[in-house]
Amino acid sequence: MQHKPKRSRVIALQNGEFRARATEYLDFLAAWVKKPRQTASVVPSSRHLARLMVAQIDPQDGRVLELGGGTGVFTRAILETGLPAEKLEVVEINPAFARGLRRHFPQVAVLETPAQIVSTATAGEPGDYQIVVSGLPLLAMDRDMHRDILSESFRMLKPGGSFVQFTYSMRPPVSREIIDALNLDVERVGQTVRNFPPATVFRFFRRGE
Repeated sequence: MQHKPKRSRVIALQNGEFRARATEYLDFLAAWVKKPRQTASVVPSSRHLARLMVAQIDPQDGRVLELGGGTGVFTRAILETGLPAEKLEVVEINPAFARGLRRHFPQVAVLETPAQIVSTATAGEPGDYQIVVSGLPLLAMDRDMHRDILSESFRMLKPGGSFVQFTYSMRPPVSREIIDALNLDVERVGQTVRNFPPATVFRFFRRGE
């Protein structure tokens, strides 16, 4: 008799998760149809990629900034690290995605501000952030945009902070010229084939830190 309610709860959770995933896919596909260069993929990132992206977050440390929140795959993984919702801010300039993020994560601040000027809208001050988790399609952007986004991100990061970015290439999505000009370095965090397309995660950091 006691097993039936438990099974019902499991089925309800599975159905709820399936509906949430289906909604994410449909929202992402719709965004890709409207702006394929801005969205970059026809499907949202996988949970396996999300775990790689958030692996270095310390929930007891500083604030976290997410760039390109999309349907919230990384946002959910960030919160699952134990980071308090009030210490997370998510940047998303797609109005439909921004509305969805506010609906699913009501305690998280969603900023509809371009990543290259995000400091004009953040609650935290420069130096308050431990990590920037970026879901931006950098491969679809030019070098000037790369420089502006990285410059702004490291302006917000504290000493020792990291900018974490995934890409569908085996190489970093930012040229060595820009990395050197900003006095940064980059290392490969990991790769997952359990994503479509398979993805590689890189961590950018200040030299000497």
